Amino acid sequence: MAAQYKRPRPGSATDSMLKLHRRTMVLDGRMYTVLSLRPGSDFRFATNRFHDTWHVLSDWRGARVLARLLWGLAYQRRPGTLVVIDPAHLDPNPFDAAPSDPIVLVPSDLTVFTRAAAMGLRRRLPFRDGSQGTVRWQTFGLDTAVAELREWRAKESGERDWNFVDIPTGWERVDRIGGLVTIFGAADQLRSWGTTLATLGTYAYYGMDYEYLDEDRNGEVQIFRHYRRNVNIARQARAEVLARPGGCVPMEEEEVQRAIWSHSATVRRRRFPTPEQRATAEPLAPN
Repeated sequence: MAAQYKRPRPGSATDSMLKLHRRTMVLDGRMYTVLSLRPGSDFRFATNRFHDTWHVLSDWRGARVLARLLWGLAYQRRPGTLVVIDPAHLDPNPFDAAPSDPIVLVPSDLTVFTRAAAMGLRRRLPFRDGSQGTVRWQTFGLDTAVAELREWRAKESGERDWNFVDIPTGWERVDRIGGLVTIFGAADQLRSWGTTLATLGTYAYYGMDYEYLDEDRNGEVQIFRHYRRNVNIARQARAEVLARPGGCVPMEEEEVQRAIWSHSATVRRRRFPTPEQRATAEPLAPN
């Protein structure tokens, strides 16, 4: 698990704030406070399952907002509180453009979230009714914690104070429940995830970085520098593969995936040719 600082408490410093919509719902006989990003917020996410792992996919900005959602959720005190990333902020995944599932963040030591509750919430998505209010989502202490973590990582191994490392405690789980990719974490775990995800991209490899969310690797956040471009390429590749003669013939999902992955390379070269490819392309005919 990534390094974790000793737990700070929210302070008086001014942190960046999000504005979330709030709705009260009764699901499976329990009262819930459901928080969600406002429709106009320009944050995009996708989900998929690959190598037996549930992935939350986004770009640098998505990782930062997810970090703030998790951090703020760790300090909630109202039982039944949860955060939903609903279809208004979802893309098809950037690999084969298959539809994404909504994402739910659950503070496991505060909120009971059953399969029946998840199914009830899924039926209400996308949200069609207006919110019941706006919440200013404050994340006091996160920026300080991130700065301390960066400073700790910058030291040579022999110079690091290993007492700085604090392994999170409490129940965690990442699973698809009732059609929702659901991330459960106790307060310590939510803070640890928030701090680590806020630094994703620092050590990006070929424009990609990732962080596992649990020791069993059931969940992972993966970000791409060109996430939105990749989503558009995957969309185009899927549309062209399924439009081929015989494309409507039923195929196994794995066959569809492989065909789209392969064709995505063609779409990418067509949209973003290298200088060498542009140099060898035939000139356009005059009008």
